[in-house]
Amino acid sequence: MGRALGGGDSDFRADRTRSSADDAALWRRFRGVAGEDARIGARQRLKLTGTAPANFDINLPDIVPPDTWRGEALMRDVWRIGMERLTLEHAQAPWSVPPPSRHFADRLHRFDWLPDLLSQGPSGASRAGAFIDSWIDAYGTFNGFAWRAEPTANRIWNWMRCANDIFTAGDRPERMECLVRQLRFLSDALDQTTDPKTRWMGSCVMVARSVCLDGAHNLDEALARLDGECTAQILPDGGHVSRSPSRLLAALLNLLTLREVLQDAGHVVPEYFEKWIPRMGAMLAFFQTEDGALNPFNDGDEGRPEAVNAALARLGTPPRRFTVAPKSGFQKLQKGPVRLMLDCGEAPPPPFGDFAHAGALGFELSDGPARLVTSCGYSAEVNLDWQAAVRRTGAHSTLVLAGRDSASFVVNEESRLLAAKGPEGISAKRLEEADETWLDAQHGGYKAACGLLHRRRLFMSGNGSRLTGEDSLVRPISQSPSDDSKFINFEIRFHLHPTVTAMMSRDAIRLICDNGSVWRFKTSHEGTRLERTVYLARGIVEQPEQIVMAGYADPNSDGNEPPNCIRWAFLKEPAA
Repeated sequence: MGRALGGGDSDFRADRTRSSADDAALWRRFRGVAGEDARIGARQRLKLTGTAPANFDINLPDIVPPDTWRGEALMRDVWRIGMERLTLEHAQAPWSVPPPSRHFADRLHRFDWLPDLLSQGPSGASRAGAFIDSWIDAYGTFNGFAWRAEPTANRIWNWMRCANDIFTAGDRPERMECLVRQLRFLSDALDQTTDPKTRWMGSCVMVARSVCLDGAHNLDEALARLDGECTAQILPDGGHVSRSPSRLLAALLNLLTLREVLQDAGHVVPEYFEKWIPRMGAMLAFFQTEDGALNPFNDGDEGRPEAVNAALARLGTPPRRFTVAPKSGFQKLQKGPVRLMLDCGEAPPPPFGDFAHAGALGFELSDGPARLVTSCGYSAEVNLDWQAAVRRTGAHSTLVLAGRDSASFVVNEESRLLAAKGPEGISAKRLEEADETWLDAQHGGYKAACGLLHRRRLFMSGNGSRLTGEDSLVRPISQSPSDDSKFINFEIRFHLHPTVTAMMSRDAIRLICDNGSVWRFKTSHEGTRLERTVYLARGIVEQPEQIVMAGYADPNSDGNEPPNCIRWAFLKEPAA
């Protein structure tokens, strides 16, 4: 599978059984500081004790529709995270047996699955309560792994949004005591962390705590903290600084939930909510595909259409529509049902690039609800080594030169993770004339090592039935000729969605979508082939196909002719 991702990834394999030592090493490598066990001193332990309220002042609303499919599986005692699976005895708690991996255990301790289990009616609620009590017995006083700040913040949020079902006045007081104990720990941990995910989720939790449990005590302070995180993590155009549509969706749902609980409790909603929510909603609509889900850029998956629609439905007014998001670094071409999204932005600055991808000038192409061209995607559910592998340039529908990444990966000393940086000189120009649109984009990610710029030109016809493209490798005029005339290998990859069936013919590759539409991929470039690839964005590791065009580039070419200029086209066949 290393070859399918563009070379150099053969060490990223998630399809074997690992020893506990190997699993621990993998965890340290790909989770860095955030993966280290939490520590607590004697003074901090004292802070965890104290009186807990008997009940909530007001419940945090749960505005995200549950995943009933997962809920049904949990009622059958099947716990599946990515490619790992536990099948347990009837109503057996998942932490009562050794987990398949630390990653699996980490996802369990977040309780993201709790609303899905509660969707299964009284029996689901009964089982959810029993699991929470079991967790409290095993981990409720403190546990270094389970109480790390990020999963603790997520766990608290999930418990609070399910408060109607799991917290009842005077019933099971140990549940409220454990919740408050975790809140006190998180409040202390928030002042010590620089991790953006923890700071965002923790800030949201502190607002919810003040409104729902503490009678608005310290509410101004909590809202000011969240205001600071909005300024730091939301771009002026409404995108998330990580450039991840999924992260944007999660953040927007958090703000919408808090806005609603503030209104229900009779508090004034701060002005910054009304500043950011419409912008974030517009950007979410920008990323929403015709099937209702999202484009899986950076550390984002497709998501569930129900969650996307739930966020958009609460905006109050229809989101603003646009085709260019310059701050976030994306361009959209849309003609009728045909839609293309081009990634033309650089990686976010520290500390936000720890999960960013090197996918410069990669694009997503869909025809109505049918996804056609994509990337290898991403999912927080799948194993950590797969998450790392798909950050590479070869995992995106773009050009790879000399097996290199278009962005560099450098160690973030604070997090001990590899952060994406660059590429330099990335830009995109747009020309619209009548009903036709051109995009002309380039980046200099290969300039330092190979002396060449990657330029990608895209043209979409008026009705969207023809997308033509040109990838060229150009030596800048300002750069003196290379003394080394040895040609440089390149590959252009178009990763196909798992719902596409690809058939090689003599003069084209026929692409049959799951909605019945048929496209042909054509190019005069010799050596075009189909290969297996991977796709993670639906929460498992799938193995669709990809189109690969390989060749060798002249290091001194102006990019106007082959071999440094490669032309191709996606053509929609007329309906039968």
